[in-house]
Amino acid sequence: MSYIAVLPGDGIGPEVIKEAIKIIKSIEDVTGNKYDLEYGIVGGESIDKFGTPLTEDTIKLIENSKAVFFGAVGGPKWDNLESNLRPELGILNIRKRLDLYANLRPVKIFEALKESSPIKSSILNNVDILIIRELTSGLYFGQPKKQIDDNSKRAAVDTMYYDEYEIERIVRMSFKIAQSRIKKLTSVDKSNVLETSKLWRKIVDELAIDYPDVTLNHILVDNAAMQLILNPSQFDVIVSENTFGDILSDEASILSASLGMLPSASLSFFPGENINGNLKSLYEPIHGSAPDIAGKSIANPIGMILSTAMMFEFAFEHKDISELITKSVDNVINSGLRTKDISHDSKWCKTSEMGDSIASQIRSII
Repeated sequence: MSYIAVLPGDGIGPEVIKEAIKIIKSIEDVTGNKYDLEYGIVGGESIDKFGTPLTEDTIKLIENSKAVFFGAVGGPKWDNLESNLRPELGILNIRKRLDLYANLRPVKIFEALKESSPIKSSILNNVDILIIRELTSGLYFGQPKKQIDDNSKRAAVDTMYYDEYEIERIVRMSFKIAQSRIKKLTSVDKSNVLETSKLWRKIVDELAIDYPDVTLNHILVDNAAMQLILNPSQFDVIVSENTFGDILSDEASILSASLGMLPSASLSFFPGENINGNLKSLYEPIHGSAPDIAGKSIANPIGMILSTAMMFEFAFEHKDISELITKSVDNVINSGLRTKDISHDSKWCKTSEMGDSIASQIRSII
């Protein structure tokens, strides 16, 4: 059986997922294809119902799926739980279970939204960045990971661990993707301090020999954070370990005017090499559950909708459908429709209105 596993999650997750489902339905209407959806629960909702952020039933659901559609997890309600019960473990365990080692986060600048960004519009010219984040190792997964309380003082430890294989596969993917773009790769590390980064840089340099047509640059993460704001157009493909990639891609969202604009795809395979269509992938916006705006109909669904475009490109290998969705988003943005986070004034649309408009645009293009 092949279907899309839909995990709405917490906060605004269900709201943006609902709009993305409208996009899938519009694609069904214009193509005649049918995409079966199977729903599951994860994160805080799963904790409330079953006492765990990820149940065996949900694991079975995602393991049998063609692709995973993910909203967001977490919120203040669960902030004081033990670390082994936090909602975020739901998505972390899915990534590990499916070996989703590569997180692709494109940073697209919509011309009509340049003035909505806090960055000067002149700085945003020619910005087209793909951040590739290693997703299944590093600080988020290394052991030991614990808090220590021996009655005299409190302490905590997180372990950053990377082995050669984990670094090599994400870097090799990044070189290959760079070859398909403008042949420029920037590797981000902290090799002046961290042993993991020293190994990272060494392996990147070793692999660079296999890709002589790609221009490679190394940059320390603190400088990378500054350069993303000062001169973002210098970057094309950026590859980074887990924690650095998480932080830098959230920072890069400011370039596009809002965190709600950016999509992501988490893959267990090289793009374009899912030959039999049965390799695993997950699609989600880069924003969190945003509990402060949940239920207010003001969440921006575009990040989730563009994640849907990435799903059609990578999971279903329909780049034409992916481009149709992206073009439809562009057209709607150009028409002046705005959610609250990207609006200049008091005029803004509800979450559902944005989803309806993009779905309608898809139907009108064909």
